[in-house]
Amino acid sequence: MKKFAIIVAGGSGQRMLSAVPKQFLLLQGKPVLYHTISAFYQADPHTEIILVLPRDQFDYWNSLISELPIIAHRLVEGGNSRFHSSQNAIQTINEDGLVAIHDGVRPLIDPELITKGFRSAEEKGNAVLAVASKDSVRMLSADNIGSEHLNRESIRLIQTPQIFTLKDLKEAFKQEYAEEFTDDARVVESIGVTINLVEGSYKNIKITTPEDLLLAEILMK
Repeated sequence: MKKFAIIVAGGSGQRMLSAVPKQFLLLQGKPVLYHTISAFYQADPHTEIILVLPRDQFDYWNSLISELPIIAHRLVEGGNSRFHSSQNAIQTINEDGLVAIHDGVRPLIDPELITKGFRSAEEKGNAVLAVASKDSVRMLSADNIGSEHLNRESIRLIQTPQIFTLKDLKEAFKQEYAEEFTDDARVVESIGVTINLVEGSYKNIKITTPEDLLLAEILMK
């Protein structure tokens, strides 16, 4: 079955305390985003990679990778939210297959996990990476004053990639944007599709702060 990877990278450098958007910061001498697309290429070089960026970052990205080994991908303009960025990319795919949607700033995703995710999605219709919570978890009450304990054994922390059939994605993203759509799995779930979780990795971190970048450097070494 044809494989697609939508890499969404529309972040700024605000939480990184950097003027450079976090997806372009260097990690072992290469942009964070380059490591991310490399993982999908290593998992399967036949995967069609679609990179979603703000239009005004296209030229900067191309200049960053001009002297790096070429990894085939195409650029799609991002939207005002994660939902709209995913929607824009999905609308450019016209061939049936499985589509992985991944955070551009998760550069440590293991190619073997990508392969496992696609395999699970082919068997079950979708696959979303997740890990168990290491910490105790409490839920705030509606008034934000009290809280109640949640059983962490039943809690999973959601990661990406999140892999779906193109058919389900096309149907789900016909909807209007809603605040509850915090990730792509929630969008697909809202049309009645059961979400299947696949064991992820604690190394599959999302880089949002300077500390995350330091940790990524350590993990890559």
